Amino acid sequence: MDYEVKDWETNPHLYLQDSEGNFVLKKDGTPRKKGGRPTNDAEAVARRTITRKQKNIQKLEQKLSNAKTSFKKQKTTLEKLDNTKQGIVTDDDLDKLPKAVQEHLDNHHIFFHANEGPQTDFLAAGEKDVLYGGAAGGGKSYAMIVDPLRYAHKKDHRALILRRSMPELREMIDKSRELYPQAFPGAKFREVEKLWNFPSGAKVEFGFLERDADVYRYQGQAYSWIGFDEITHLPTEFSWNYLASRLRTTDPDIKTYLRCTANPGGVGSQWVKRRYIEPHNYNETFMGKDGLTRKFIPAKLADNPYLSEDGVYEQMLKSLPPIQRRQLLEGNWDVAEGAAFVEFSPEHHIITPFELPIHWERLKGIDYGYASESCCLWGILDINDGTLIIYRELYRKGLTGEELGSIITNMEIEDPFSVNGVLDTAAWAKTGTTGPTVGESLVRAGHKLRKADKNRIQGKIQIHEYLKVRENGRPKLQVFNTCPNLIRELQSIPLSKTNPEDVDTHASDHAYDALRYMIMSRPRMESPLERIRGLKREMYRPVDSTFGY
Repeated sequence: MDYEVKDWETNPHLYLQDSEGNFVLKKDGTPRKKGGRPTNDAEAVARRTITRKQKNIQKLEQKLSNAKTSFKKQKTTLEKLDNTKQGIVTDDDLDKLPKAVQEHLDNHHIFFHANEGPQTDFLAAGEKDVLYGGAAGGGKSYAMIVDPLRYAHKKDHRALILRRSMPELREMIDKSRELYPQAFPGAKFREVEKLWNFPSGAKVEFGFLERDADVYRYQGQAYSWIGFDEITHLPTEFSWNYLASRLRTTDPDIKTYLRCTANPGGVGSQWVKRRYIEPHNYNETFMGKDGLTRKFIPAKLADNPYLSEDGVYEQMLKSLPPIQRRQLLEGNWDVAEGAAFVEFSPEHHIITPFELPIHWERLKGIDYGYASESCCLWGILDINDGTLIIYRELYRKGLTGEELGSIITNMEIEDPFSVNGVLDTAAWAKTGTTGPTVGESLVRAGHKLRKADKNRIQGKIQIHEYLKVRENGRPKLQVFNTCPNLIRELQSIPLSKTNPEDVDTHASDHAYDALRYMIMSRPRMESPLERIRGLKREMYRPVDSTFGY
């Protein structure tokens, strides 16, 4: 008897089994699921519910985390406003506060609103020594008044704000009268001592430095903050360095700071520039030779909306003479008041070093000094257009003739040929000694030198000619940026007060003199072939003891 094959045996995917084991044909004909449970199973429903609630919990946890972060930021801002923490409140900080809190602060707590940009950067700076300077009207004086308040809630905090003279100091005191009582109700000003006493016990003192000797009035004092408004009014850095030694505090929670503001120009412009501006890029922290962290924050008129909006102050600055206009309107530190060479421009005259062709003619100019600096400049003539390029400098005091000759020899190791040069005539003069002169010592060291043409008036005129920008867009004189002393002197050396056709001989002029000697030697270009021929002739040419060759 044949076995009858049932349809559910051949097509099991078309059937389901009921609770009694009978095969029931699927209505839709889809295959039976291999595993799992029906979708209406209670456990599956519970599992989906749990998953949904876990997702909701994660969302709530994220909202809670965001709320905690926002609360922390608001708390930090309020603590800054209440002077319980060091710092400055910016517009971004205030925007994080609830609207009701912002409105309350606008009416009751905000006594000084820092301009976004350099003013805010200055007040928030953590470096030990900071200069905030540049164009006039950038909000520097108000920043100087506000900055010492960073520790006004600390009883051991003592600050010193300085100007050059008493009338200038009066202006600073008047500004402090506007701000300090609002910031710290109960703060009292003692007129005789020029001293603010704050409720915490902190003190802010006002003083002046008209002469270097005035620093000794602060001898034996200790300050946690010292600031000088318009520091370029100090002729030398002696006073500032001395005051830096007064920085100290017994409170480990108080950091000590030096702060100063300045416009370009003034008697101390060059030492300020060397200390803060030349060593590093703007707005970047660097380490000074004295081990202090330092920063220069440039200021522009546009940074102060209270003065720049109507344009009146800007028009007044535009009406100033060219040098003052570049200093006070543009914040340009590369021009000096009364400078002899106003045409000197970093854009045209300072270049990046490059590999010098071996066949270009090289020469050097030397100005000698022992108590003052000796300077040796090395130049090369661009054979294409005759441009004189100063590519190396030596600038050092306290050198004998033999020492100078040895150093020059070592520095010329990389030069392909011996470099002809000119030397200050004073270095050839006999001064009662029986020994060799400086010039003779240099010649004995193997250097080919002749006496310089020291015509001061013609030398200055020639430098003016070399600084002119020619039709090809290039001046006849360019300087590698690795020659900072020559660049500094060309930018800053002043005219003589008694002879406007000459420079001030009392100023730092050693690199200037070396350049003048070199240019007055009337350097000429030689072809490579003539240079080689000259080398052959030198083998048989006797040395001239006076001129070196």
